[in-house]
Amino acid sequence: MSGVNLLEGKAVGLNRANVDTDQIIPKQFLKRIEKTGFGQYLFFDWRYLPNGDLNPDFELNAPQNAGAEILIANENFGCGSSREHAPWSLLDYGFKAVIAPSFADIFHQNCLKNGILPIALKPEEVDYLLEKTKDQPINLSISLEAQTIEDQEGFKAQFSIHPYWKNLLMNGWDEIEITIQLDDEIRKFEEKEELFKIS
Repeated sequence: MSGVNLLEGKAVGLNRANVDTDQIIPKQFLKRIEKTGFGQYLFFDWRYLPNGDLNPDFELNAPQNAGAEILIANENFGCGSSREHAPWSLLDYGFKAVIAPSFADIFHQNCLKNGILPIALKPEEVDYLLEKTKDQPINLSISLEAQTIEDQEGFKAQFSIHPYWKNLLMNGWDEIEITIQLDDEIRKFEEKEELFKIS
């Protein structure tokens, strides 16, 4: 994963509460074993009409919302099953951060483990952002180091993140890479265990 400190990009709103993981990535697309290629199926039942055409009434299909990197959603985003394919599809589509008043716990963890920054803000702060993105996208600046979000009209909000996950995201590490960094200590421990067994 690539590290992130400052994310400046287009933000779009999805003003829907309790968006579950089956709405994010429907179950019929879970047969793939790769982590890539899921972006085309993101919000599939909302993005497409029964005949396969794009649904012109779905928010993300608006031409001006193309290329957005920040998704603003409503409460309890990512509820439902624990499928890791949900953050895979968001990331493959192009989203690097999701802002909402609250997230389902497992979805929140899956985002962090896959390099997506889930940001929980106060409901009134999210309401402001959703109102701003109602008809068109806005540009947001997210500083992971300072843990702040700003727009170009004076809005500024602070968010919290566990230091462990902040460190991983800023450096672009996953938990496997963290383990590899401890390779010398692991090897020494294993050697010590072997000596103990022999004696």
